Amino acid sequence: MAELGLNEHHQNEVINYMRFARSKRGLRLKTVDSCFQDLKESRLVDETFTIDEVSEVLSGLQAVVHSEVESELINTAYTNVLLLRQLFSQAEKWYLKLQTDISELENRELLEQVAEFEKAEFTSSTKKPIIDVIKPKLAPLNEGGTAELLNKEILRLQEENEKLKSRLKTIEMQAMNALGEKSELERALRDLRLDQGNQKDFIKAQDLSDLENTVAALKSEFQKTLSDKTENQKCLEKSLATAKHDLLRVQEQLSMAEKELEKKFQQTAAYRNMKEILTKKNDQIKDLRKRLAKYEPED
Repeated sequence: MAELGLNEHHQNEVINYMRFARSKRGLRLKTVDSCFQDLKESRLVDETFTIDEVSEVLSGLQAVVHSEVESELINTAYTNVLLLRQLFSQAEKWYLKLQTDISELENRELLEQVAEFEKAEFTSSTKKPIIDVIKPKLAPLNEGGTAELLNKEILRLQEENEKLKSRLKTIEMQAMNALGEKSELERALRDLRLDQGNQKDFIKAQDLSDLENTVAALKSEFQKTLSDKTENQKCLEKSLATAKHDLLRVQEQLSMAEKELEKKFQQTAAYRNMKEILTKKNDQIKDLRKRLAKYEPED
């Protein structure tokens, strides 16, 4: 059987329309035939006619046939408009916009394909028994049908939107918590560094105080020895120089001790753990910000 490239449901709709069109065409052809038959029975009663009489008979027949054909063509055009109106109304309920190609209506190849399809469907040799089909009426926009399906789809989209909003709120809460934890860790790190600095200042001040006391004692002893024993002056000057060298060495050792203490502090488990936690939190915050950017509305 010839096919039109449509699914079974739409092809059956085409068959129903073609059956309707064939019925209307048959009625109009019978009407045209009756026009000729009436003419034969009413006017062709004489054996001979003049040219004027034949012309008058043909003119009357032409007017009747012209009226019948014009009426049928007009009715066919209006019928096609009503059919298109049904299709467009169904499409508009789904917010669709259909388009037609008028040039295809004169495509001889397609017209021949339709003719073959009609021939295969309605010729007596291959004609299938006609089964009365009760065609469903189009459902109004405010009653069930496509409107009901559309409302269900709207409800589904609204539920999905609510889920996305809830998920966005959860991600925002996670981001706020991560920022709070980061602030607490930064505060703890500052306190730890402050304590470490205070400890360094205390050690440095104590060492300097001891050195100053040593230098003061040496100076006092030098002054006393200088007044009492002049002969020991060179020995005392040497001792003073030695003490100064010791002071410089101790200061250098103190500086090295400070650097070593800073290095040990950076190598402690608490410092490494805190630095690792801060690094992880920074990575989490970057990831959460990227995820938040996906859900922020565009301007």
